[in-house]
Amino acid sequence: MPKNYWMVVQSRENFEISRKMGFEIHGLGQRYRRRAQRMEPDDRVLFYVSGLRKWAAAASIKSPYFEDQSPVWKSHNGRERFPYRVKLSPYLILDEEDYIDGLVLGPRLDYVKRWPPETWQLAFMDALHLLPQKDFRLIESEMKKILRGRTGRRRRPSRGGAEPDRSRRAHPKESAAGGAAVVEGAAQAEAIRVP
Repeated sequence: MPKNYWMVVQSRENFEISRKMGFEIHGLGQRYRRRAQRMEPDDRVLFYVSGLRKWAAAASIKSPYFEDQSPVWKSHNGRERFPYRVKLSPYLILDEEDYIDGLVLGPRLDYVKRWPPETWQLAFMDALHLLPQKDFRLIESEMKKILRGRTGRRRRPSRGGAEPDRSRRAHPKESAAGGAAVVEGAAQAEAIRVP
């Protein structure tokens, strides 16, 4: 059972690096050592893409934190190596067009209530956040709604008879986004996609 629920905030460029690596690992900068030490196996992590202001993936932590200086992600100053790392196992990955809009769902989170309503987005400025379980579950449930909405519909042949009908999307009131992939492990991250 998870003890902690985290949200990592990455630039679009670093998120794409993490995606290409199958979300198998995440690194944190020098100033996050203490928080990295709190990360434990079975904790959960949400990925938030800062430039887009959207949630895009969820993973479970599979290792205690460890240090590694090898360069992986891009640093804004060119010197940061993101040395405090944990191994991950992704379990939900959204397609880019279906990322969950933070501007829609963000104001509903208890976590952002410490900021004035007009500047709640400042709550996501840091690279690592410890979220209340309730907030994490809300975002995760939106991701799962997307998946249920996509896989629960029966695939109908198109008029040509060969291709399934992909024109129907989830209704906007059903969730804050559209399509997703659930994965058992990093090796399946690219293989399993819900059309």
